[in-house]
Amino acid sequence: MSSPAQPSGHPLAELTVRDLTERLASRAPTPGGGSASALGGALAAALVEMVCELTAGRAGYDAVDPIARQIGTTAGELRLALLDAAEEDAAAYDRVAEARRLPRESDEERAARMAAIAEASVAATEVPLRVMRLALDVLGLAARMAPIGNRNAISDAGVAALFAAAAARGAAFNVAINIPALPQEHPLRAEGARKLAELEAAVAARESEALAAVRQRTAG
Repeated sequence: MSSPAQPSGHPLAELTVRDLTERLASRAPTPGGGSASALGGALAAALVEMVCELTAGRAGYDAVDPIARQIGTTAGELRLALLDAAEEDAAAYDRVAEARRLPRESDEERAARMAAIAEASVAATEVPLRVMRLALDVLGLAARMAPIGNRNAISDAGVAALFAAAAARGAAFNVAINIPALPQEHPLRAEGARKLAELEAAVAARESEALAAVRQRTAG
């Protein structure tokens, strides 16, 4: 079972851990919480992949070998999608920041500025919403591996579940904060709160399922 190759074009992912954390700690507006959430989701997906790698092909796990391989492949795809989303989130915020710097001396300039902010806010809302859904998918994979994965790696499945849940919840904050700036006609202005509530409930349920399985298998 092989993991997907790491694509090029991921400046954040190409930073060392030290450099990435220093960027996050700086005054630079990006990367921020949105990118950090996506990267946390990518780490969760990578941990799910690791549990799968330590399960597939191992003695005593023949019965779950096919599903472990399938879950590992899916987790790899989600990891790369979340790395993409980390870059997209930073780019989306940069566009919002650029729009906010537009001149606002005249009525025409103020109207143009508000329109630009609204347009830029669409991606700034939709990207973290996608991160939330991707992280929820990763959390689901962690919940599936927790009961069947290599017992020696069950704690890693638990960490994956915690990271994925945190990624989803962090992304939810970024969705919520950007909804008020959306164009009036954008459907998320009316439906955003309901969608977030539904996704947050799903996150809580899957996290509970995964952690219960981890605790059960690590108790003895």
